[in-house]
Amino acid sequence: MERVDCIVIGAGVVGLAIARELAIAGREVVIVESQKTIGSGTSSRNSEVIHAGIHYSPHSLKAQLCVSGRQLLYRYCDEHHIPHARCGKLIVATDLEQCAGLDRILTRAKANGVNDLQNLSAAEAKALEPQLECAAALLSPSTGIIDSHALLTQLLADAESAGALLALQSEVGAARCEQAGIALEVTTSSGEQTVLLANCVINAAGLAAPRLAQHFSGLSQDLVPKAFYSKGNYFSLVGKTPFSHLIYPLPEAGGLGVHLTLDIAGQARFGPDVEWLEIEDDRQIDYRVDATRVDRFYESIRRYWPALPDDALQPGYSGVRPKLTRGDDERDFIIQGPKQHGINGLVNLFGIESPGLTASLAIGRHVYALLNGDA
Repeated sequence: MERVDCIVIGAGVVGLAIARELAIAGREVVIVESQKTIGSGTSSRNSEVIHAGIHYSPHSLKAQLCVSGRQLLYRYCDEHHIPHARCGKLIVATDLEQCAGLDRILTRAKANGVNDLQNLSAAEAKALEPQLECAAALLSPSTGIIDSHALLTQLLADAESAGALLALQSEVGAARCEQAGIALEVTTSSGEQTVLLANCVINAAGLAAPRLAQHFSGLSQDLVPKAFYSKGNYFSLVGKTPFSHLIYPLPEAGGLGVHLTLDIAGQARFGPDVEWLEIEDDRQIDYRVDATRVDRFYESIRRYWPALPDDALQPGYSGVRPKLTRGDDERDFIIQGPKQHGINGLVNLFGIESPGLTASLAIGRHVYALLNGDA
């Protein structure tokens, strides 16, 4: 049995941000990742949006960590020359009945400390985006986009520079929570099995986090939430986009609606939609995009962009949100430390969906505080 100080399970954007925070603080850190590359799950299968913190319940972890994380992330991007842009987004009401929804969003945003939203009339919105059709809109100037791969690479570089080690293709099978520490059973791609005894373990395995926690002996299973899987499909726009802002309809159950986002190169894509997967665990996920779903995309997009040409969309990619409920109920991030479950050195992160990328640096600080009894 090999003894280590800290093990972070999962090399997505949140796991790497936590590993970076711990390593810079002087902790010995090993990052254990089951896949061949970093960030191959939710971290690389999203809209790459830097969120302002508008839609989340006031005083929730999502709201607090998104708002503080957004500020940290913009500064981090500037300091490390990570490609990003504060392009802003428009949240649009496509008819007069939806205008009350914009008022509710504005009220919630202010409660979260997001005070830069601007009310726009239909004419003002059209002046910004001539091909946009809406009854009214909200402009969020602090919303942006980021090159998520560049972010992942920089977070890993920072962690490794501070002494962290990365073990790819290494899968955690189970854990035993003991007085001497937390013993993790790890299997490599070659089939070699080893046991690592750690002072602290961070379960930042994303979609797999609840499944892993079910195999942590000593952890009350009442604290492990049931996992739900909401697949979001994306379709890419063929040719040049006429839009310079991100365009969001009003939120829908399970997501923020089929919105238009841009990548750093200016390519437009639409999504995600909401497709609930009837699967038992994350290992059964099929990421192929069903091309027949495109008709629903045309219908949704043409509510705010009527001029969308026929045959302008092609299948792009998909991602899966690690949900803690199915349907309309909004669930907060669950970040459990020793005060919640009574096990020294263990932190579980469940349901880290959007705005996890935006909040990643703030989540790293929060987990560090949990381990030190400061949160």
